[in-house]
Amino acid sequence: MTSEEIKLFQESLEQISNKAREFGLDFYEMRFEIIPSDIIYTFGAYGMPTRYSHWSFGKAFHRMKTQYDYNLSKIYELVINSDPCYAFLLDGNLLIQNKLVAAHVYAHCDFFKNNQWFRHTSRDMVESMSRNAERIREYEYRFGRERVESLLDSALAIQEHIDPRYNIGRQGAPQKKQCKYDKCGQEINKRVTPYDDLWNIGIKKDTGNENANKKNKKLPSEPEKDLLRFIAVYGRELEEWERDILFIVRDEMLYFWPQVETKIMNEGWATLWHSRIMREINLSEEETIEFAKMHAGVVQKSRSGLNPYYIGLKIWEDIEKRWDKPSAEEKKKYGRLGGQGREKIFEVRETENDISFIRNYLTKELVEELDLFLFQKVYTKWQVVETEWEKVREGFVTMLANGGFPFIMVEDGNYKGDGELYLCHSHDGRDLDLYYLEKTLPHVYRLWGRTVHMETVVDNKKLLYSYNGTKILKQSM
Repeated sequence: MTSEEIKLFQESLEQISNKAREFGLDFYEMRFEIIPSDIIYTFGAYGMPTRYSHWSFGKAFHRMKTQYDYNLSKIYELVINSDPCYAFLLDGNLLIQNKLVAAHVYAHCDFFKNNQWFRHTSRDMVESMSRNAERIREYEYRFGRERVESLLDSALAIQEHIDPRYNIGRQGAPQKKQCKYDKCGQEINKRVTPYDDLWNIGIKKDTGNENANKKNKKLPSEPEKDLLRFIAVYGRELEEWERDILFIVRDEMLYFWPQVETKIMNEGWATLWHSRIMREINLSEEETIEFAKMHAGVVQKSRSGLNPYYIGLKIWEDIEKRWDKPSAEEKKKYGRLGGQGREKIFEVRETENDISFIRNYLTKELVEELDLFLFQKVYTKWQVVETEWEKVREGFVTMLANGGFPFIMVEDGNYKGDGELYLCHSHDGRDLDLYYLEKTLPHVYRLWGRTVHMETVVDNKKLLYSYNGTKILKQSM
C-alpha cells in the first residue's frame, strides 16, 4: 500500500469499528500492522509473531510462501487472540481488501472475547510465547540444540493429545523455580512428587508387602485423556528442562485449542459481519465490485471438503431467519415469537462450539440446500456413501469430535507392574492411520522411557501395537 492508501485505510478504520459497534459487536482494542509477505508467512507458519524455533515451522513457511509466490494461495491477514488484539495485514493488499479484512478481524475479535470456549485462554500469549522461546534457546545453549530439537520432535508428535478440561497449568508437577540446573539431581531427590511411587518401580526395597502393592498399583486410577500432561508429570526418565519443555508445548496447545473447536463458527461469524459492515460503509462503485468478487471467493463451495466460511455463514443466516420469522410449526413447538434473530445469534456465539453448532442448527433444509453428503475412498475412487440428512449431520459431528484427532486414553502407566505405558484408542468408527501410529509410538517411547503399548481397532479387529525401543510389535487381542 502507498502512504496515501495507508492514510485512507486509517480513516476507514474508525468508520468500520463504529459500524461494528452499532451492530452489537464487542471487541478488545485493535492494533493493525501492515507487514511484508515474508513476515506474515513467518507468523502464519509459527502461528504467532514470537515462538520457539523448530524445523516443522520452517517447513510450513516454505510450503505457504511457495504457494503465495506461485499465486496459488494468499494470506490476507493474521489475527491474534490477545488483549489488545493484534491484526497483521499483507502489505500487498489493495485498500478495499484491507477494509474487508478489518471488518472480518473485528468480528473475529468479538468472537474471541465473548465465546465461552475462549474464556480460559491467556490474553497475553504473545509475551508468554516470547518468554517460552527465550527459555528454550537457553536450553539449547546449555544442553545442545540436537537434544532440544529431538525432544520437541517427540512433544509435537503428540501435542494434540491434551484435555482442555484440565486447563490447570502445571499443578501436580515439580516446580521449575525450585530447581537449579547445576544441582538438579540433588534437589529432585529431596522433593516428594506425585510420581515418586512410579519412579521407584523396579527398585528393590525390603519393605515387605507394601512395596509389592505399590509396584502393582494402576496409574492413573481412571483413564486419562491428557497424554502430554500425564507424561510431563509422571515421566520417570525426564530431566527438569525436558519436563519444562513438555509443559511449554502443552500450554501453547491449550491456547490454540479453542480455535480448533470453533473454526466453523468463528469463520462463519466473521464472514457474516464483514459482509454486513462493508455494505453499510461508504464504498465507491469500483470498490463495491471488488468487494463482491472477494466475498464470493471467500464463500465459494469446496470440492473436497467443508469450507468453514461458507457453511458457518449459511448456518448463522439460517438461525437468524428462523428466529426472526419462525414457521407456524416452530411457533407452536418452541414458542418462538419472532423478531429474536439478532438476539439468538449473539446467544449462540457466546455458548456453542462447532460440534453443538452443527448438531443443533444444521437442519434438514440446510443439508438439502447446500447439497451436503458424506463420501469416502473405496479402493482408488471417492464415492458418496451417505445423503440422509441426519446421518450427514452426525457424520460431520464425528469428524469434528476432539478437533478431528483420535481419542487416545492413558489406561495404565504401570502396565505389567514394570512402568510400561498402556494407551487405548477410543474407537468411534474411524480407524487410526497405521503409518502415523508406527511413526508416533517411538516418540512416545522417547518421552516415557519404557515400552509403550497402543490398543486399537482396525477393520473391526482389536489389535495391540507395542514399541520396546527397537521395533514395532503387533498382536491380535
